Amino acid sequence: MTKTKVNPKVEDYVREIPIWQEVTEKLRTILLDIDVEITEEFKWHKPCYSVNQKNIVLIQGFKAYCALLFFKGSLLTDPERVLVDVGENSRVGKQLRFTSVKDVERLQKVIKAYVLEAIQVEKAGLKVEKANEIEMPEEFAIRLEENASLKAAFEALTPGRRKAYLYYFAGAKQSKTREARIEKFIPQILNGKGLRD
Repeated sequence: MTKTKVNPKVEDYVREIPIWQEVTEKLRTILLDIDVEITEEFKWHKPCYSVNQKNIVLIQGFKAYCALLFFKGSLLTDPERVLVDVGENSRVGKQLRFTSVKDVERLQKVIKAYVLEAIQVEKAGLKVEKANEIEMPEEFAIRLEENASLKAAFEALTPGRRKAYLYYFAGAKQSKTREARIEKFIPQILNGKGLRD
């Protein structure tokens, strides 16, 4: 590793994490060894790697696996078919998941190739096309129309929190279930909280 690229906060993080320490260190070594000037940062309490102040990848540890999150993973070609969606409704980020150091070693060339492609995507200024906004369930639209405080509180939420509520409400097939979901979460919305807060 080139000493100029190493971030002391990331070194402390890797030393202290209870799981995935070896996998994280191996991923970190690969990322810092790429022949492009990558900046190692510590964002969202995770090792993050950027080029020209644009986030490229993040190392994430979960219970079942450790992952390399590609911020614009949906724009990568993924010839090896190893990238997975971050979440059910995720449209942009993709993960490359590992359960052992052997997984990382086996995919080392793929990791480097994908990171280099992700850097090119960022340098080219490519953007992920916005998906059509999710339609607001009629039951929730009526509630917002009837309750100005609820409407103001909902509009004050971050876009991600608003979207999470709309997906959850719209996910119910029956109107009765949608109404029950909405009723349950009105107090949380009024308190400025997201669906999972």
